[in-house]
Amino acid sequence: MSDNFAAVGVLLIFAIALPLIMMAVPKLIAPNKPNKEKLTPYECGNETIGRTWIGFKSNYFLYALVFTAFDVETVFLYPWALTFRKLGTFAFVEMFVFIAILLVGFWYAWKEGALEWM
Repeated sequence: MSDNFAAVGVLLIFAIALPLIMMAVPKLIAPNKPNKEKLTPYECGNETIGRTWIGFKSNYFLYALVFTAFDVETVFLYPWALTFRKLGTFAFVEMFVFIAILLVGFWYAWKEGALEWM
């Protein structure tokens, strides 16, 4: 039993240490020679006219978020479909409830306008 916890502990330490190391190494190795040209905001090679930071429509973000949520949730349909005959009636009812929840979420996203592109 303690071997399982040791493996989880080693994996946890590795999962925390690896990203920290990967962020620290470029800071230590990469050259840091800032000058006036490097510190200017870059906008397709042209100087910006007006404010550099402007707001953007969040609908694009919401569209991608809704797509990702439904895409990930529909991945759960594949293993269920493979073992459908072995699972029985209870699994069928559970999947019906799962799809009903997906449809309610889809309806809500549609009603709120999250799927409107323009």
